[in-house]
Amino acid sequence: MANSVAPESSPTGTIEAVETRGKEKEVVPQQVEYRLHSPRLPLAVYREVAAHLRQIEGVTTGLLSQTSTKFDYLQSQVGGLWIRYNADAADICEVQIETILTYYGDHYGNWETLNK
Repeated sequence: MANSVAPESSPTGTIEAVETRGKEKEVVPQQVEYRLHSPRLPLAVYREVAAHLRQIEGVTTGLLSQTSTKFDYLQSQVGGLWIRYNADAADICEVQIETILTYYGDHYGNWETLNK
């Protein structure tokens, strides 16, 4: 797909949480997170994309603040979108995320991956 967006990295395995007050160590699943933006995507549509992605079980999303110091009417009021989910669920989540991002990318312009 021309509008394909993949995570910057697809970590596997687990991370161990810090042991606290004599409790056993908890094993916390590895998280996949990536950040994207579409330069001309309006704020309302970013909110719609985030809400749409949150409907996928195990996916959390949020909006990034705009970092530009100059106002440009044609640029988005949002710096981007972050997406996070457990690596164990990647097989299910990634297909659904890709479908949603492709839909919005086809209508509003390509997504670009942001560095963390």
